[in-house]
Parts: sequence; C-alpha cells; structure tokens
Amino acid sequence: MTSTSPGTVGPQDASRAATVLPGLGHPVLDAVEAGLDGLDPEVLARVAWSALAEPGDPVASRLVRELGAVGALRALLGRSESALDRFRPRLTRLDLASVLDDTAACAARLLVPTDPEWPLGLGDLACPPHVLWVRGPLDLGAAMRRSVAVVGARAATAYGESVAADIAAGLAERDVTVVSGGAFGIDAAAHRGVLAVGGRTVAVLAGGVDRPYPAAHHRLLGHVADTGALVSEMPPGATSLRSRFLLRNRLIATMTLGTVVVEAGRRSGSRNTAGTAAAHHRVVVAVPGPVTSIASVGCHEMIRSGMAQLVTDADEVVELVGVMGEDLAPETPVPRRPGDGLDGADRGVFEVLPRRKAADVERLSVLAGETENTVRAALGRLELLGLARRTDDGWRLA
Repeated sequence: MTSTSPGTVGPQDASRAATVLPGLGHPVLDAVEAGLDGLDPEVLARVAWSALAEPGDPVASRLVRELGAVGALRALLGRSESALDRFRPRLTRLDLASVLDDTAACAARLLVPTDPEWPLGLGDLACPPHVLWVRGPLDLGAAMRRSVAVVGARAATAYGESVAADIAAGLAERDVTVVSGGAFGIDAAAHRGVLAVGGRTVAVLAGGVDRPYPAAHHRLLGHVADTGALVSEMPPGATSLRSRFLLRNRLIATMTLGTVVVEAGRRSGSRNTAGTAAAHHRVVVAVPGPVTSIASVGCHEMIRSGMAQLVTDADEVVELVGVMGEDLAPETPVPRRPGDGLDGADRGVFEVLPRRKAADVERLSVLAGETENTVRAALGRLELLGLARRTDDGWRLA
C-alpha cells in the first residue's frame, strides 16, 4: 500500500471502494456479511473498525460495545450523526481484502476478545482494541499471565540501559514475559536482555507489525518476532504516528501484571504508561538513579509521590507481581562482624579487649565499668565463642 492510512487502496481503486449498493449495501459491509476469506463477520467487522478508527476512539468503542462490530458498521452506513463523520473518509477507501492479504504476507494472525490468546487485562480498558495483530510464535494470552512491562527513556544513559538489561534478563530467567515498545534506549535494552538469556519478550508497536519502528531496530524486532511476538492494534501498513505511541502505551500498561520504569524524565512517555498501569490497579515500580541525573527525575518523583515502589533488581520486581509466598525476594545478606549479637556485660567487655597487648581482669574491669567477677564470667563466655583469648599476660581479642 502506498498510502499512510491503514487498510487503504490506491486512488485508482477509490471509485470501486466508494460504490454504494441499494439500502445499506457497501463493499465493506458486503465483504463482512459474506464472510470474506471464510472469516466470521464479527471478526471482519472488527478488522474494519481497526482501520476506520484511531486507537482508543470512544465513539467507535461505544458503537461496537453496544451494537457489536457488524451492527456498528451498519449504524455508520445508516446514520447521519456528525460524530460518525470522521470515519467516513477512510470507509470510502477501505479494502478489507487488501488488509487480509497484508496480514498473511507478514505472517501475522488476528486476535479478537473472544480468542483464548487474547490478553485478559485489556478488558479493563474503557476503549480496548478491536483487534490485535500478532506476529510471532508466542501464545500471547498464556504469556501475559506472568508478565511485566519494562519501559523508560529513549535518551537513556549507560547506567539505565545496563540496569534495564539486567532486570529484563533476570525476569526472563524467572519465567516472566517482558513486554516493551521496541523503542531506542530502555525498551531496546530490555528486549536485548531477554533475548540474551533465551527468554520471552513482546514488543507492542504503534504501527503495523510489518513496519518495525524505529527502522534501525529492524533486526532486533525481527529477533523478537522469531521467538516472542510483535503486537499491534493497527493493521499492517499503518504508520507509527506520534499520537499512536501514547495510545499504544495503554496496551503495555494493562496487558501486563506490572510496570517497571527505568529512567524517566519529567515528560517521559514511560510515565504515561506507569500512570495508566496505576489507574488500572497494576503494580508500578521504579528504579532509582543518581540524584543528579535528569534522566531519573521522573522515577524519583513517582517513588516520592507513592505512585511507584522502589526496586533495584529482578527479584524485588517478581516479589511484587508474582505469586504471594512463592516469589519472595531473597533477603539481602548483611555483612557480619565479630561481636554481632552480644549484649550486656559481654558486649562491654568485648569492646574493651585489646587487640595486641593483653590486659588483666582488673584492668578490664576498670575499662568496662563492671565488677571483676562479672568480667571473668563474660571472658569465659567470649572465650567459648572464639572472641577472647587468654595469654600469660591476661586477655586480648582472639
């Protein structure tokens, strides 16, 4: 397709696409009701709405929810409300056969909400996708049952990319699917971290799954498609418009169990993802950066406001999104020093024991402020613990 509008035909086919048959007849509706390519009319109608409406369009979502996708198409053809006018320019040029051909050409498959592979979390959205295009072998529904989004700044620092890759790899090693957006910076680092350990990763795109964006990540996203999945609610051929990135983020935020933000500026799109996740009661966590780093200001503000919990590694993330009691993060080992756990007179005597030149009981009694009998008893216990040593000249640290 030469046009940047999704699912369109060239100017030479415009007159054929615009032909209207008697009654509500229209090439698009006729193809839907005829079950083009043997597909269910409701599925075909959802494909049509994905091409007619921008992601998250409230009017289209309401029509489909109330009337069904086929009924919504009939309403578009039979009603004259001004709210529907924005769909009509695309309707006159929509060629469903072309969309299906492009879907097959890029080896993608169609998912609708009734499919077992549909991510259940998307049902929480007020305006969920009509259809998902999926390119890759991963069973999306099963993968999202234990999944985490890893997002962050495009202009990431070396610190941020390193942390993102480590966390993503750690999540993959703990059987967690990592979802991101395939962008420069943190997104790419997360995908690479997962691929490096042979884990599962999903890239949710703002354009068609046949047009990896950015183009510089063509090879990276190809690797994601080989083992995981590329996902989009836009038909093949659709371009990655700026407005579609923010709308794409709502899918990343709700199809996963939680969102990890690694580096985010004050106006970072990843903060939009985190906000959507929080609004839909998903776990939101953020990785702190240097307090002087502009790239981490957004993370620090989310932690400070209580929107996000602070995490430093994959174990801490999994503890928050995993199964209660089964995915606990291991306790951080605390360095132990000689004398830890002592109290009372034992602690007092231990602290005054000389390191080199031994001291007698009388001297230790003065230093510790205890009676000689108390010091002798404490020294006996310290000797048993291997903390005190008796010499010919008195006592010293072992």
